[in-house]
Amino acid sequence: MNRLRERLAPLLSSAFRPFYLLGVPYGLAVMAVSIGAWLGLWHTPLADVSLRQWHGHEMLFGFAAAIVVGIVLTALPSWAHTPEVRGTPLALLVAVWLAGRLAIWAGGWLAAPWRAVIDVAFFPAVFVVVAPSLLRASNRLYLLLLPILLALFGANLAWHLGMLAADEHLATAGLRAGIYGLIVIYVLKGGVLTPVFTGNALRQAGRGDQAPFVMALDVAAVAVVVVLAWLDLSGAPARWTGAAALACALVHAWRVARWKGWRAPDVSLVSGMHLGFAWLLLAFALKAAAGLGGLVPEPAWVHAFTVGSLGMMMLALMTRVVLRHTGRTPVAPRAIRIGFALMFLAALARLAANVYAPGSGLVALAALLWLAPFAIYFALYAGMLAAPSLPRQVREPLP
Repeated sequence: MNRLRERLAPLLSSAFRPFYLLGVPYGLAVMAVSIGAWLGLWHTPLADVSLRQWHGHEMLFGFAAAIVVGIVLTALPSWAHTPEVRGTPLALLVAVWLAGRLAIWAGGWLAAPWRAVIDVAFFPAVFVVVAPSLLRASNRLYLLLLPILLALFGANLAWHLGMLAADEHLATAGLRAGIYGLIVIYVLKGGVLTPVFTGNALRQAGRGDQAPFVMALDVAAVAVVVVLAWLDLSGAPARWTGAAALACALVHAWRVARWKGWRAPDVSLVSGMHLGFAWLLLAFALKAAAGLGGLVPEPAWVHAFTVGSLGMMMLALMTRVVLRHTGRTPVAPRAIRIGFALMFLAALARLAANVYAPGSGLVALAALLWLAPFAIYFALYAGMLAAPSLPRQVREPLP
């Protein structure tokens, strides 16, 4: 028993460790099952759920939820000065996430209502764990995480209710709401980490300094996304959502341009984050083009965000976090730099499939290109995630 505790101690010392160690292979498994089902090689685990719905739910509320929660919970102690979530509370959160995944894969062995009850518990559990410390934090802005967690819970609940009622529209709205929840977290957290790390890289290279934060612009960046989400989810006319998406593209382009990421193209972990934001801008532009003129299929913007924007940012932040928090220098190795290129190509292939050939092999190609960077990441860092940290050798704000 003591030996087991010793082995688990490093794994439960910080949230990124178990959630990356489990979340990354889970994402690989979901993508592999999805592409196999797409090619007709096998069926998805849930006979009563379509491939599109199952894939969307598990990539969003399974894979992405694990990675995003791992990043956020690891960042809070350094940025909000809250206690580290570790030990038993962390183990319980991981157990709730795992229970949800097992419930979804149980298929015909577990009734759909029970699958829903088990799966929707994750975000409320995270809320219960972080709310007390956030309520005591001196910077009240971090309280914004709490309504986002509730919104993600509501989105997941809507998906399950849609599935139970055989209401495809409600289920799809749940997935769409979950995507908007992730975008808000992306805008908030990425909008702090990206300029800070860019400033660090610019100072180190003697190329300038960090762009100062402009609160009004940061508030506007979140507000326009919330307005877009409200219009989209409420069924507003396409021209309204298109106009809101155009406003998002313009506001966020202004915000991102101020960070001067082009001055650090040789710092891979920084340029990867900026490429993530570039894909976010493209996602808003595609949403605007679909709503204002029907120039592209409406779903194109979703994959520009989930594959291009979220994929690039995950790879950059996950690499920085594991290296920085295990006592290593946060510099991307060659294999991760190749992973960035593959992720970029995956987003291009998926976007091409949306726009030009939705039923072609481009979907399979995009999936394979997406699988490769995360497989590289897992091969490089799985051992570090489970092992004790080295003494820290660098000093910079922790992500």
